[in-house]
Amino acid sequence: MTDFARAVEALRPQLMRYAQSQLRNPAWAEDAVSDTLLAALEKPQSFAGGSQLKTWLVGILKHKLIDQLRRHSREATVLDGDDSADLDDALFDATGHWREAPGHWPDQPEDRLRQQQFLAVLDACVEQLPATQGRVFMMREWLELDSDEVCKALAISPTNLWVLLHRARLRLRECLQQTWFSTHAA
Repeated sequence: MTDFARAVEALRPQLMRYAQSQLRNPAWAEDAVSDTLLAALEKPQSFAGGSQLKTWLVGILKHKLIDQLRRHSREATVLDGDDSADLDDALFDATGHWREAPGHWPDQPEDRLRQQQFLAVLDACVEQLPATQGRVFMMREWLELDSDEVCKALAISPTNLWVLLHRARLRLRECLQQTWFSTHAA
């Protein structure tokens, strides 16, 4: 086994974790990850080294996940319950204004976004979201599926999608405010 093949195989658990969080079906996740690893191992010369190996593999996996979602979009999806009904009440008053004004975020969020530490914190915040919110957020924002595809894949209405995205963004904002921006104030 070559060093490249060993490095690719070492990333399998991380790829599986992400694929399972998106597909919620172990067999589909296994298929997507296997297809990803097979594509990488069949054409190792495609990895030019311009990014980290994990980044390159996740890029391939992203397309394999989209393929799986499209392939299985006719199957029914069971969504788990959402415990965030009171989140809006906790953050907003009766007039829709913030109960507590958000803290100052840095003027250059693009600079922070590029930092690997920020991405690790963001990933941890996404992991803390309720499963449905995390899945919807990642499908829409990271996999860049359009709203219709997300709704179809999860068998939800556009209104439900908007509510889930809104709640996910609020939770992510709160988590990032507490774990990143309050400790990295400029």
